[in-house]
Amino acid sequence: MRKPELAAAIAERADLSKDKASQVLNVILDEITGSVSQGQDVSLIGFGTFTVRERAARTGKNPQTGKPLTIPASKTVAFKPGKGLKDAVGK
Repeated sequence: MRKPELAAAIAERADLSKDKASQVLNVILDEITGSVSQGQDVSLIGFGTFTVRERAARTGKNPQTGKPLTIPASKTVAFKPGKGLKDAVGK
């Protein structure tokens, strides 16, 4: 499912116009993005939790030359599914 399809499903289930549902979805995604980018966890009970994880610097290999190179430390977003989502997928 892509974003427009999700907005259409929200519109149908919540009795909203597609434009209004798309606005709601955009606000939700913007808030999640903003909170996670500031280092805050976003927890949606029953669905899951978005967290920021630190990746340490490490040594990699250039695939073209085979020479070692240093991959710098970075931050990434992790998602841990909640019990409700795990149960729904496990059925």
